[in-house]
Amino acid sequence: MLIIVGIITTMVLAFGGYILSGGTMGPILHALPYEGMIICGAGIGSFMVSNGGGIIKKAMSGVGHAVKGPKWKSEDYTELLCLMFLLTKLIKTKGVIALEAHIENPEESKIFGNFSKVSDDHHVVEFICDYLRMTTMNFDDPYQVEDVLLKDLEKHHHEVSEGAHALGILGEAFPALGIVAAVLGIVKTMGSIDQPVEILGAMIGGALVGTFLGILISYTIASPLAGRLQQIIDEEGHLFNVIKDIIVSHLHGNAPQISIEIGRKSIPGHMQPTFYELDELVNELPTDLLK
Repeated sequence: MLIIVGIITTMVLAFGGYILSGGTMGPILHALPYEGMIICGAGIGSFMVSNGGGIIKKAMSGVGHAVKGPKWKSEDYTELLCLMFLLTKLIKTKGVIALEAHIENPEESKIFGNFSKVSDDHHVVEFICDYLRMTTMNFDDPYQVEDVLLKDLEKHHHEVSEGAHALGILGEAFPALGIVAAVLGIVKTMGSIDQPVEILGAMIGGALVGTFLGILISYTIASPLAGRLQQIIDEEGHLFNVIKDIIVSHLHGNAPQISIEIGRKSIPGHMQPTFYELDELVNELPTDLLK
């Protein structure tokens, strides 16, 4: 929503300032469809040339993602901490054998089922189950596991960032595409050099709309949108870092309370619960979930 408000604000103030200073919208509105067709058409075409289908799909879905904002809220991080507390406590009290039923069939697990927002995300559940499953296979050296986790998170972050990166490159290209549209407008004007000054002036003004439009799209829509999408991707990646820190802490032999406290410290500050808030929630967790 904030993105939409920002775009509207930009357009209103940019064109409002132009009109208040004595400018008229007639020449802009006349040239806008043609210049927009050249710029946007060239942009879409070059975007298709430079990216594969998978990246284009990520970029298009990423636009909607940027408008909606980050998926994870403060209560979701708290829910994750409670989930990881129960899983690590189960291992500590009943051993890895008791864990297998939960990680092999998380959709039927009472523990996962008690935390719907986290358990509804297939990638998060798969990430938790995969690495806890590895610990049941005697891959429990915390340093080795942490190294594998870091490589996995780096790969995942790179893959989900491809759409934002592609949008960023497209945004940087719009000023040059605006110049292409302007040059074509000048070529058209030179072909009508025998026309009266007022006609030539209107044609040159229409050509300059291309330069204006390319810069406007680049610096107020495309590039900011790509930057916002990357911010969201980075922010959502913190959730997986929390999982990583809790698993590694658990493998170091720390108590579940210590492990989730370490995980709590990895949560972005504006969404981080306090120690006492988390402690109270943990103490209120149903004990029958561990049966």
